[in-house]
Order: sequence, then structure tokens, then C-alpha cells
Amino acid sequence: MKYKVLLIDDEPSALEGMEMWIDWQELGFELCGTCGNGREGLKLMKQLQPDLVITDINMPLMNGLEMIGEWRQESIHPVKFVILSGYSEFEYARTAISYGINHYLLKPVFPEEAAEELREIHQELEQETNRRLIHETASGEEAATLIRSLLYGKKEDPELIDLLETLPGFRETAAWNICLIQTVPELYAEVRGRTASLLAGHQAAVAIDLEAGILGIAYGIKAGSGEDSRISEVLQTLLQEYGGSRMHIAVGAPEGSLLSIEESYNSAKETLLHFFYAPESAGILSYSGVKGQPFRYHYDHIGLMDALLDAVNLLDAGGYRKALEEAERSFREQQVAPEVVRKLVIHLLYRIFALAPGADPSGGEQGAPSGIAPEIQQAMTPLSGLLSRLLSCGERAIELLVREQNQKSHGIIREINQYIGEHYHESLSIQKLAEVFFLHPVYLGQLLIKKNGRTFNEQLHHLRIQAAAVLLRESRLKLSEIAERVGYVNYGQFLKRFEKEMHMGPNEYRHAKF
Repeated sequence: MKYKVLLIDDEPSALEGMEMWIDWQELGFELCGTCGNGREGLKLMKQLQPDLVITDINMPLMNGLEMIGEWRQESIHPVKFVILSGYSEFEYARTAISYGINHYLLKPVFPEEAAEELREIHQELEQETNRRLIHETASGEEAATLIRSLLYGKKEDPELIDLLETLPGFRETAAWNICLIQTVPELYAEVRGRTASLLAGHQAAVAIDLEAGILGIAYGIKAGSGEDSRISEVLQTLLQEYGGSRMHIAVGAPEGSLLSIEESYNSAKETLLHFFYAPESAGILSYSGVKGQPFRYHYDHIGLMDALLDAVNLLDAGGYRKALEEAERSFREQQVAPEVVRKLVIHLLYRIFALAPGADPSGGEQGAPSGIAPEIQQAMTPLSGLLSRLLSCGERAIELLVREQNQKSHGIIREINQYIGEHYHESLSIQKLAEVFFLHPVYLGQLLIKKNGRTFNEQLHHLRIQAAAVLLRESRLKLSEIAERVGYVNYGQFLKRFEKEMHMGPNEYRHAKF
């Protein structure tokens, strides 16, 4: 099934790039329109009824988040949104999350990076479509449908309130809560069925299909009923059967009324994010245990990116590992939001693949990787998993670049030595030499030491002094003229270097008998 896409951005070049460089048909989408601001976007959404809207944040007349907020209030028909943002705009993520937006694309948009995100969104749309069909035909899902409406903020609907009063246990419960169960896609159907069987007999508990890969259990708590502990038993059973590495369970904060369960849902979603920094054996996390530990949505990424990419360029595997360890420490200390870290890691992987295409295990060539590993995209992947992937790809890139440089160095070292021999008398430096041969100065210096057994400066002074020795023996030029002719501007430096190389002064050398 193909889904309709609306693109919104006030930069024509950005719109044109997304239209031209992304293979929408192959990804299961069709473009239905484009526009340049949020106000026009609202009109087109009503007219075209897209399934997916990709929107920039900062736009004239009405920005992207204002547009999404107004659309959510009107609730005309469901639309999935993707935010286009730069690193500096991650502060808007908190607002976006409150609107239920979980997808971002970083500017500038890489076609391959966008394709990965769109494949994931297409899968979610397919799952949501299938769930919608099931919910429409299964009368037994009426309670779940009603409570899902509450979770998405529709508690002001009078008809909904009347229907809620018919739910079993609605009037008798003293409080309501929700827990979220997140699992890998291939296990979801099995976990869903097992949860339903475990909940059988719980009068005021209902399983609800939410975002892709997330199952909710909304349950009422009667005073003195022990319902809370019975739900805990259900959760412990699921955890024992499926293991903590493939299942995350987050319990929200209880509310005094079912009409306020949206607050429980929001606290449970916030709790779920904390598994990103928790060990795999974390088991069940409750909002009471993470309350007061907010995530940071603004992070100075420049230093991190420079340190890691510089290490790759310098072929410094040790420096790369050290920079990654520092990044992990910084992420944990600052509690950087998981989606911010995940986008940074994906962006870094694409940059590394561009430097060394062979570092991409999926086989991309010429700087165009065919795909980021699925575990990087999955929300269940913890920080340790992301950084482990980044470490292995970075080390692989350095290994490939070292091999490539070694292969090239056999032929190029002759050209470099020849160039030095022809230009030693000029104002020659390692930086200038690196520019001539399109090499990094540090790498060039290391290459000369490895191949010649001496540093660039040692080699340069050796050639100059040898040339000076010839002139001393074969000409009557003044010492200062010889010094200048072989490349020394400073006569004192010439004397010092000559004595170090020849173990005697130039005047003594001239009159020595050989």
C-alpha cells in the first residue's frame, strides 16, 4: 500500500532536493503536494488528507510545531509527522514529543538517511492500518478504543464520557494507571497474545495497541483490592518469559480518575526512555524511580564530531576509542535525550562511511552506504549498543584507511623524496609539502619517518648541509652566500646545523684535506 506524503519547507531548494533525490515510489509513498509555511500546510492537509507530513520547524507565517499543534486540536484525521531540524533545534523536541512525534530528519538531508527513516515509518503506517482494521471489526476492543482516545487527549468528548461510564469497574476504581511494554517487532504479536491471556479475569484492565512495538496495559485500582500487585505479577511473568534484553516495561504515575489517564501515559512514556541509559537487566522501571531526572535536548555536538572524525582522518584508533569513551561519559552525565544521541550516532556513521565506504558492513560504495543496521534505528537499542556499533565502524574505517595509505605510500614516497631533493633550498615546510601531495601533515610526517628513518626536518637539513659541503669544496663563495644558496635565511642556524652534521665548522671543512 502506498501512503500520501506532503512536504512543507520555506526553502525551495530543500523541497526540490527531497522531491528529486528520494525514491518515494520504491519506499511505498507518493508525493501529493508541497508548500512553504504552516498556514498553507494546514489548508493542504485538509484538502489532500496525507498520511505523512514532513515539515521544517522555522518557517514564516506559522512554524512547523504551531501547525502540528493546531492540527492536533482539530483532530480532523490521523496524520504522522516527521520534523526536519538542525542540531541547534533539538530544544524543540520536547514540544514535538508532546504531540506524539518520534521521527526526525537532520539537515542537510542525506537521501540514504531519509530512506532508512521512511522505511521505518512505512512499516509503522502498515501496522497502524492493520490495527485500525482489526479494531474496527472487533467489538471486544471497544474499551481499548475508548481508553486510547483518552490517552490521546480526547477527554472532553461528551459521548466518550457516557461510553466510559459503561466500562466494567469504571465507577468503583480509586485510581487508574498505565504501563507500557516495548518489545522487538518480531515478538510483538506473541507478547500481545500472551498479555491478553494473563489479563483474563482482570475486570478493570485492558491491553491497548499503541505506537509500533509498544503495548499498553491500562488498569484500575480499587481500594484494598490488590489489583496493583496482580498487575505486577503479570508484568513479572512477561519479563521472566521473554527476558529483559528483548522487553522493556515502564509503569506510569497513577491518577485519581480514568479521565486523567493521559497524564499516566505521558509519565510512562518518559519512564520508557530511561531504559536507554539503564543496564539490560533493568527489568521494570517506574516513574517514581526516574522522576526529577529530565533529559537534555540541547547538546554541543561539534566537539564530539570533531574529535571522532579527526581521529579517523589521523588514523588514530586509540584517540578514537578515547573520544568515544569521553562521549559516553558526557552523554550519561548530562542525560542527553535518547533521540538526540541516536541522530548524532546515525549522522556520524554516515560521515564515517563517506570517509571509508568499506567500513559499512552492508556493502555501500563510494560514500553511499546501503543502510544503517536495523538495531541502530530501533528505539530499544541502549546507549551501549549504539556506541558499540559506532566503535566497530570507526575502527574498521581506520583499518581500511591505513591499508589504503600503505598501498599508496610505496609509490608516492619516491615522488616526495624527489620533490624535497629539488626544492630543499626553498622555504619548504611539512605543511607546504602536504598541500602539494594532498596528504594530512601528521600522516605525511609519520610516513617519512617510517620510510626514510628520519623526520622531515632532519631530511631537509641533511640535504642542505650536503649541498653546502659540495659548494665549500668546489667554489670560493662566501660562507654567508653558501648558507643562503642552500636555503638558510639565518646564518647562525646554518653554522649550528653544519657543525652538528659534519662535526666541524664550515670554514674548517673548507680547508680540511680529504
